[in-house]
Amino acid sequence: MTKSLFPGFDGLMSLSRREGVDVRPTLLRVLTDLYVQTSTHSDDEQRQFVELATRLIDQVDDATRAAVKARLAVYPQTPVPVLQKLGLVATQEGRRVPLAREIPAPPRAPAPARMPTEAEQRMAANMAMQPKEAAEIHDMFFRAGASERALILHNLAQTPLKAAPRIPTVRAKRAIQILEMAAIAGDIENFTFELGDSLILPSRVAAQIVDDEGGEALAIAARALDMPSPVFQRILLFFKPEIGTSVNAVYRLSRLYDRLAERSALVMLAAWRGSTLAVTRAKHQSALHDGERQRARAGASQPRPGVQPGSSPTVRTGTGSSDR
Repeated sequence: MTKSLFPGFDGLMSLSRREGVDVRPTLLRVLTDLYVQTSTHSDDEQRQFVELATRLIDQVDDATRAAVKARLAVYPQTPVPVLQKLGLVATQEGRRVPLAREIPAPPRAPAPARMPTEAEQRMAANMAMQPKEAAEIHDMFFRAGASERALILHNLAQTPLKAAPRIPTVRAKRAIQILEMAAIAGDIENFTFELGDSLILPSRVAAQIVDDEGGEALAIAARALDMPSPVFQRILLFFKPEIGTSVNAVYRLSRLYDRLAERSALVMLAAWRGSTLAVTRAKHQSALHDGERQRARAGASQPRPGVQPGSSPTVRTGTGSSDR
């Protein structure tokens, strides 16, 4: 691989040791990008990728490791040793985690089914994947073109990343009715609000889905609600005129929607939710950093205390003799 995928690897490592420049994070990112661009690899390429990647994974920062983990999690040909190094599969195949015995409970009358609260759904969604991984998948999807998005969604169906829980059926049916009525009426504000409320998404992400020009994000949101295909097509025609006026665009998105797996949509939904947590943490850390700088500036600019009222300064005559 040092010849076919990443020429000059040894030279860059020598430069890093001699000049003191840490190029390992960049090397791992570039190495990963080059590897996932090809669907098949020779045994020699795979062996060298495993050798280089497993060595660099332990030597890079958390942000680089999270970005690489997100890319390789959706790539179907990632070697097993690399998956194990990133914690995406068990280190010992077939190993089971021992479970505690269930404590028997006294029999009681069956209670009516209770829908999970919004807080419970938020907690389950935020714990689905690491925020850095979620943010990487979120950004990678919205930066990609139509063909790349289709490939990402196809790979998400096979990824070991945890998906978001299904939207309760009663809540989903109510949301579908409201979304269709808002789309026919051209009510963007209510459509965006209902989409974010039903999928438990902040208004920023809901608006990003609605404003997405390609329409794939809207297809993912509709699949997460288990929206019937005819309803989704009517929403495209009424709510997205830039798409509805193009026969090819409607056909392409309708075909994508019919082939879109529920698991792919729910994994992407988990990434949308988790990316919000990553943004919140970054803003919080930035605010703390700014507060520390302001406090340090204020402390440095405080004037020295002058002579207190009622006290007289000592007068020196410069002659060396004491006053009489």
